[in-house]
Amino acid sequence: MMPIRDVVIFPFMMTPFVVGRESSVRALEEAMAGDKKIFLATQHDASIDEPKPNEIYNVGTIVNIVQSLKLPDGNIKVLVEGVERARIVSVTTDEGFFRAMVRTFNFKVEAGAQLDSLVSRVTTLFEQYVKLSQNLNYETMVAAIRVDDPGKLSDTVGANLQLTIEEKQELLEIFDPIDRLTRVAEVLDIEIEKLNVDRTIQGRVKRQMEKAQKEYYLNEKIKAIQKELGRGEKSEIDELKKKIESAGMTKDAYEKAHAELKRLENMPPMSAESTVSRNYLDWLLAVPWKKRSKEIRQLKFAREVLEADHYGLEKIKERILEFLAVRRLVKNPRGSILCFVGPPGVGKTSLGMSIAKATGRKFVRMSLGGVRDEAEIRGHRRTYIGALPGQIIQMMKKAGTRNPVFMLDEVDKMSMDFRGDPSAALLEVLDPEQNYMFVDHYLDVEYDLSQVFFVATANVLHTIPPALQDRMEVIRLSGYTELEKLEIAKRFLVKKQLQETGLDLKQLEFTDEGLQALIQGYTREAGVRNLEREVGNVCRKVTRKVVDQQGSKEKLKKVVLTPDLLPDLLGPAKFRDLQAEKKNEVGAATGLAWTEVGGQILTTEATLMEGRGKLTITGKLGDVMQESAQAAMSYIRSRAASFGLPRDFYRHLDVHLHVPEGAIPKDGPSAGITIATTICSALTSIPVRGDVAMTGEITLRGRVLPIGGLKEKLLAAHRHGIFEAILPKDNQKDLPDIPENIRASMKLHFVESMDEVLRFALEREISAVPLSAGQTGAGIGQAADDKLTH
Repeated sequence: MMPIRDVVIFPFMMTPFVVGRESSVRALEEAMAGDKKIFLATQHDASIDEPKPNEIYNVGTIVNIVQSLKLPDGNIKVLVEGVERARIVSVTTDEGFFRAMVRTFNFKVEAGAQLDSLVSRVTTLFEQYVKLSQNLNYETMVAAIRVDDPGKLSDTVGANLQLTIEEKQELLEIFDPIDRLTRVAEVLDIEIEKLNVDRTIQGRVKRQMEKAQKEYYLNEKIKAIQKELGRGEKSEIDELKKKIESAGMTKDAYEKAHAELKRLENMPPMSAESTVSRNYLDWLLAVPWKKRSKEIRQLKFAREVLEADHYGLEKIKERILEFLAVRRLVKNPRGSILCFVGPPGVGKTSLGMSIAKATGRKFVRMSLGGVRDEAEIRGHRRTYIGALPGQIIQMMKKAGTRNPVFMLDEVDKMSMDFRGDPSAALLEVLDPEQNYMFVDHYLDVEYDLSQVFFVATANVLHTIPPALQDRMEVIRLSGYTELEKLEIAKRFLVKKQLQETGLDLKQLEFTDEGLQALIQGYTREAGVRNLEREVGNVCRKVTRKVVDQQGSKEKLKKVVLTPDLLPDLLGPAKFRDLQAEKKNEVGAATGLAWTEVGGQILTTEATLMEGRGKLTITGKLGDVMQESAQAAMSYIRSRAASFGLPRDFYRHLDVHLHVPEGAIPKDGPSAGITIATTICSALTSIPVRGDVAMTGEITLRGRVLPIGGLKEKLLAAHRHGIFEAILPKDNQKDLPDIPENIRASMKLHFVESMDEVLRFALEREISAVPLSAGQTGAGIGQAADDKLTH
């Protein structure tokens, strides 16, 4: 017996191998000296040089030594032919080699349909296996399995399968030919499935390799063409290197750009990752790092530009000129952050463009209305597909300079959701202490925004977070007076609309009286947008007449817009002159309110009904306004005697307070004195003067507190034809903000208490003699209860 390594010998198979171990050589020589038969059994562990009997498999193969050849190195090359399998009964060691007593088994196989089916199945499976395998010759193998003996068939197939030593030994140890053939069929099924999977993977890899080879071939061809054109093989990378060197980046950005360029150089040009890197480098190079606009610092020129573009707005113009004056004296001042707050149509956005024009800077505008994603400001990280920098960096790229005028339009209309709060992201942008190192998520490097002139616009302040308000210098823009609107129409709107409708001054002329009538009868706003629309309507009507007259012989006369012509062109006036409506009435007073679109007048009505002292408040009033009504009622009850009212008048009366235009929400404390005057008038039957408007907060003691939006409220009163107003005394400090022509045309009463308000607001003074309960203002009530005490 000779133990063998790394091979299992099957019966009927011719197998060559080399014998080198001394014990194996002796066993081989002993066999050659006899009948040339030797028993070969595989050892468990191939690394053991001298295995013991228990380290050798019990089942092996008896073989005939067909040929042996001694090699120069002392080893012997042997060719053996398997005869039959046998199981070891006992092993002895004799003269340095193994002798084994083995038992062979003879199985008779009966022919039948089952055997034929099994043989046919194994033959078919093996043919499939050979076709899929690249290591076996198809013709040779097919010829080898054309045998009638099922045992020989199973051994031939088993010997040629690509199996492990353990799997082959398992087949060798099955003595029954039918069982062995069944096992071979199972093994063939598994091996064919493996080969199919391998072939699929191989095909996929091959296709990918072919695609990569094709791309490589085309890229090499492109490089060769570029070389012929004199552009060099690495022209794109070299060009990017030059751009990075000349971009003037910060140290951090420079290092990041070089690292990204090195990665790009090592990537396949057609890979998706290289596209991401290239896009990143493009954005890094597109942002202005050192380019600046040359500023115009001449105050005279800036004033001329601002005067030419806008009429009025003196406070804003002064602030811009102050900014320019500072820049003339300070070499590197910080960027300014202004916030224009005012009603729509007063020129907030166009002011930003004028600032850019006056200072010689580029102008970019970003609308924040409806923005609710923090990434809109800071951008997306590069891990996301299709990531881009935020709007701040995109607009800086658009500007192309480090010091543009950057307008953040509608900053009060931002919102927030699960994607973050953009107003919080703006805190860094609008803070001069932080924005010199602004970090966009996409670029991921610090970028200096300190040279940018930020201008924000808003209609209201209360929707802007306090922290954001704190970072901006708020400048309020009030509504325009009728005189200012007239000048704006004459200087800007008429010229613009004539140009847009193809007319000239020979065909249409706007008179001052016509424009005044247009402003009073067809617009009622703080700004001039509706006025521009109405001027455009007039121009279009005249344009239609011009076109209609072109085919006729009659020559169209020049149209001169006068107040009498307006109804023919625009229809009846949309707004009436409220001066004619102002009659002195009981239980009705005119208040002044401030809204997002400017100042408005607010009529307040009160009526008395028989009841039990209930105060009903209607007109969609907010909580603050309702509380003002309660405070006014409490004040009147506490001062009943001084107003000539019974102490218990409220026990027999219900008061209904209403503010018309009930669908419009109203709130705020500034209607306090208006409500108190209205209720007092209703209770005392003294009419309120119709030509007086009023505003102010009331306390329970009858003191009048200051209010906001004074300029807008007085403009509203003036616009509605009311030229007398009652105002809190503490608001006297705001008078310089009121246009001179408004102050000159209006009579203003500054008061500290309700007694003064009533003295100016009511038609006559209130009698201090208490009336009986049946003599209250509306004549409704019952006799007072003499026993009633407070």
